[in-house]
Amino acid sequence: MPNPTAAMLVIGDEILSGRTRDSNMNHLAKALTDHGIALQEARMISDDHHTIARHVRDMAKTHDHVFTSGGIGPTHDDITAEAVADAMGAPCGVRDDARAILQAHYDRSGQELNEARLRMARIPDGATLIDNPVSAAPGFTLANVHVMAGVPKIFEAMLEGLLPTLTGGAPMISSSLRVERGEGDIAAPLGDLADARPDVSIGSYPFQSNGKHGSNVVVRSQDADAVETVMAKLRALFPEAT
Repeated sequence: MPNPTAAMLVIGDEILSGRTRDSNMNHLAKALTDHGIALQEARMISDDHHTIARHVRDMAKTHDHVFTSGGIGPTHDDITAEAVADAMGAPCGVRDDARAILQAHYDRSGQELNEARLRMARIPDGATLIDNPVSAAPGFTLANVHVMAGVPKIFEAMLEGLLPTLTGGAPMISSSLRVERGEGDIAAPLGDLADARPDVSIGSYPFQSNGKHGSNVVVRSQDADAVETVMAKLRALFPEAT
């Protein structure tokens, strides 16, 4: 049985303008791979209600899980909650359970839960809260869409709590070989091996380092024996590889 599939939406004008470098997609990809969920695509989009809703609606239909990052803070351009609710056909407003979490957090810190901060309690009807152990403001899961913060430290903490609640499949096992030959020299034997082993993913990733060039050949499969069999064939093809 194939592993569950996933897609990611990275939301934020600051990402698209280059002012902020995204790291959440890389973190999510690694975590999902370990959990046995296949991340199949990722999109970066702007802080626009209709754009967010359109992509969420599209991806939720074609993947088992959709993960979003960004746009659930206290400012006017934090519109992800309403856009996701719109995409999924759910009303959205300040919810009592989310308000209580924020109230307790700001009471402890001696700060006021003002109207701006209360925006972080906007949760669609029917959603389940995602715990935020860093700054309290929760994310949420609505159907198969998981909405989380854009700040990497908070995103990672939310994901750590969320992942154990999701059913995964067999983890993907990978192994690699460094071949100091040009891709043009190894393409034919690699292609033949890939054709002979369609059950295994074989990728070639070129490098240039310290005056040397070559490729890192990466073998991936859920079957450890299959990975080792293909790696043995690669070592026979390229005996100088490391």
